[in-house]
Amino acid sequence: PGSPAGRAVGEGSPGGGGRRVFSPAGEFREFSRRQLRDMERLFRQYDAGKDGFIDLMELKLMMEKLGAPQTHLGLKNMIKEVDEDLDSKLSFREFLLIFRKAAAGELQEDSGLHALARLSEIDVSTEGVKGAKNFFEAKAQAINEASRFEEEIKAEQEEKKKQAEELKQRKAAFKELQSTFTQ
Repeated sequence: PGSPAGRAVGEGSPGGGGRRVFSPAGEFREFSRRQLRDMERLFRQYDAGKDGFIDLMELKLMMEKLGAPQTHLGLKNMIKEVDEDLDSKLSFREFLLIFRKAAAGELQEDSGLHALARLSEIDVSTEGVKGAKNFFEAKAQAINEASRFEEEIKAEQEEKKKQAEELKQRKAAFKELQSTFTQ
């Protein structure tokens, strides 16, 4: 629950009409867990309303603090470029799309989103979408983590079996001891 991979910011509320829960680590595999945490921290820092979204005024404040103030129209265009659900605000998923597009070189050099990605101190270019080596290393690490997770589950199951057997033996010993006193 403490990591971005375990929760969704501004996506899929409980009873939210069947919307699936957004998993940043699952959908944005081109970014490391550290990068996702950094992006989530940045998102939460500027989500002044703490509603899981960055609206126009919060984006305005963010861009001013990053030293790249935008016009009202410029801010609206920034949101429109990644606003998939057309709610005129940025969810965490849409916020991550900015960095995906930046890493893939899909943002215009003079756009507000390019400035946001460049000035946010989250360096997506070091790993980025184009880094196949990193992608496959991350994939191998995920497989290793999954097998380690399975090993931990097996160890826990073995421990539970052992504890159940010990309990069974203690109960049998207690009944035996009890029977000597009841005669």
